[in-house]
Formats: sequence, C-alpha cells, structure tokens
Amino acid sequence: MTLTPLPWIMEIEPYKGGEATLPGIAKPIKLASNENAFGPSPKALEAYAAAAQKLHIYPEGSAAKLREALAGKHGLDASRIVCGAGSDELFFLLTRAFVGVGDEVVTNEHAFGVYPIATLQSGGKIVEAKDTGSQGLDASVDALLAAVTVKTKVLFLANPNNPTGTYLSKSEIARLHRGLPGHVLLVLDGAYAEFVDRPDYSWGIELADAPNVILTRTFSKIYGLAALRIGWGYGAPGVIDALNRVRGPFNVSIPAMEAAVAALGDQDFADKSANHVHVELPRVSAALEAMGLGVTPSACNFLLIHFTHGQAAKADAFLRSKGYILRAMKSYKLPDALRMTIGPTDHNSGALDALREFMSQR
Repeated sequence: MTLTPLPWIMEIEPYKGGEATLPGIAKPIKLASNENAFGPSPKALEAYAAAAQKLHIYPEGSAAKLREALAGKHGLDASRIVCGAGSDELFFLLTRAFVGVGDEVVTNEHAFGVYPIATLQSGGKIVEAKDTGSQGLDASVDALLAAVTVKTKVLFLANPNNPTGTYLSKSEIARLHRGLPGHVLLVLDGAYAEFVDRPDYSWGIELADAPNVILTRTFSKIYGLAALRIGWGYGAPGVIDALNRVRGPFNVSIPAMEAAVAALGDQDFADKSANHVHVELPRVSAALEAMGLGVTPSACNFLLIHFTHGQAAKADAFLRSKGYILRAMKSYKLPDALRMTIGPTDHNSGALDALREFMSQR
C-alpha cells in the first residue's frame, strides 16, 4: 500500500508570497507584499536584539506578556486574547477547531489567499460570494449572507480587504453579523485596520462580546514585524478556549513577543507609518490615474492598479526589467491588475516613472 496524504490536502494550491529577488538585479525594489515603508520601530529592533540572550529558554506558553500589553493598549480582557505566528496561523487554528470534512466556509470573491488553504486543510469547502460595486470589487453583505447554508461553519472577511483595499462600514459589518445564524463564526481580519482613516470604519470591537465573532490583527503591517510572524485574535471565551486547545504550546517566540511589546509602546512610529501612507497613497493614485490606468480606491497601504486586457503581465515584466517588483493578481482572479505597496517615497516615485515609460511605449 502506498502512503498518500488525505485527498483534500492535494487540492490545496500552495500559497506564494511576493517575490524579493530578480535575476541580474542586485537590489530590486520590492513593492509586492504590503510591508512597512520604514521597516520596524527602532524600539522593536532594540528589544529583538536583547532577546538574543534568551534563545536557550522556552517561551512562556500563553504569550502572557504580549497579551497583557495588548489588553492595556486597546482596553481588552487579556484572557480573551490569543497570539499566533502571524494572523495566518490563527486562520488555520480556527478551521482546525471549527471546520470538519464537508463543512463550508464562506468568503467574498476576491478574498485573501490563505482562507481557502486553511479551509481545505480541514477538509472543508470554500464558498465564494460574488463581489459587487462599480468595479465588482466590493464585498457584499447580501451576497455573503445568501451564501450561508446549514453547512456553513465560518465566514472569513478581511476588512479592509486584501487585495482590493476596499472595506465595509461599521453599519454593514453589524448588518452582516445580525444576519448570520449562531452556528457560523464570523472572522473579521483587521490586518490593515491601523491604516484606515475613514469615519464610518470600525475593526469590529463592538461585536467582540458575541459568542460567534473573533477579531484578528497582525504585527506584520503597521508595526513592520513581518519576518517575526506574530499576530493576535480577540473573541468570546468559548472561541479563544478552542484555539488554545489546538495551538502549539510555544507558538510565539521570545524575540517576536519582545519586539511586539516594544512596538506597541512606540505609537509615534505607528503614527508616522500611517501618516506616510495617508500622504503617499493619494499622490500615487493620482499619478496612476493621470497615466490612464484604473485604480481601486484603497483604505490600506497598497493600491490595486488595473490595465487593459493583456497589459498587466507586460507591465509587470517591464517593471521587473527596471528592478521593481509589484504583485501580479492572476491568483486572485484579477489577471489584468497589479498590486502596488506604498513604500518609501523615492521607491514609489521610481515605480511611477517606470510605469510612465511603459505606458508611453504602448
């Protein structure tokens, strides 16, 4: 008898992150993975370096120090916080705890690519709700609710959404939750919440006491700690208890925890990072539109750029020849789009110059 994986595991398309290297180019400029334009806080770097003296010690298993810091900063109950190796790990833990073979998980049409992987690893089935809006890129509460059945166990929603940058208002999120049956867990992924400066937005804290809601956040974006893989979730005691039963006993390392605690204490750095995006994003968006390119309005630290049919791949190849890496969107069923991170000002300007040169040759 031949050893084989579980059949649904072979249905998974492995996740591919943004590339960081280009053949023949020593130092390419990466604007593909929505990383912080300034890197991490100097305070986080200092804490990370100091943690090197503790590499022989197992971490405290519950990440208590970080949970207490998060509770203090956001006014939360530390016992209802769970930490993970990035919010990605929490998505896998959630499907492990709540999704079985044949169960359904609902997402919107152009949702984050980890949700299907987390679903399939548990033998579940992804059900996509059609996006709507003028560009067909807005999550629809009505479509999401219509996709829910008695088999649905989890609904994943990134708000704001990656890769589109669009978001649902606080009132729409509340309407979504009201419409969900109690057996469906609403996962609100707030990876980009700190960048949003819209008055009608909320990361969902007003719903956190509901027994079927969990809010997830990450240190990868605003805090610039992507390499350390650290995220957290906040929800009802029953949900957090289930996650603690399936997570690894030492899933958050000491260096990651120490850097995250230090990053939380450097609000000036977080404000600087968000303000940079608030200045650069409209500048870059206007420049792209002046070239005749379509741009989806974004509440995040990236922009989704739309090309005429067949031109996105050519633009991507041209940008790479100039040393710029953007993110192709074919895997997100957007073959005529590229996603551009808002990086340092000079990197953004260089990418814009390269795109102008490409557009002038058409």
